[in-house]
Amino acid sequence: MFTYVAREYASYTISCMKCFFCGSPASKVVDKRDVQSVGEIRRRRECLKCHRRFTTYERVSNVLFYVLKRDGRKELFDRDKVKLGLTKALEKRPDLDKVSQLVDRIENKLRSKGQTEVSSKIVGRLVLTELKKIDKVAYLRFASVYRGFSELGDFTRELKGLN
Repeated sequence: MFTYVAREYASYTISCMKCFFCGSPASKVVDKRDVQSVGEIRRRRECLKCHRRFTTYERVSNVLFYVLKRDGRKELFDRDKVKLGLTKALEKRPDLDKVSQLVDRIENKLRSKGQTEVSSKIVGRLVLTELKKIDKVAYLRFASVYRGFSELGDFTRELKGLN
């Protein structure tokens, strides 16, 4: 995905998004469509220099927020980090293709709180809640890492709580 600033002029756009083929910053938008499920805009562009076409995806940039870690550090929220954790939990499971949707739901819930700082505990709980809805095995995998299971009894207690 690409985030960039563009200035619209009469029939073309000068932007800091460069042509993938020749590197020219001048292009015109040939087609624009909304990507309904993700809240993005898909733009089909044509380079004014080499006349080749390429596609860009734009997402509205929301206010950045920080995650307060257990040790007191603040970290900028990272979608990719959440996605990686979900991917590991759902690895070799039938719902692996739902990772992007889950990340979107989690991020939207966090943003809807309207806070600039969110505890990592809240992020972890949201991930667990979403995983519990779709895949109990993935839920248990994530919970074992998130909660730091160290013995078999930890798994047994968590399994009892799933029923």
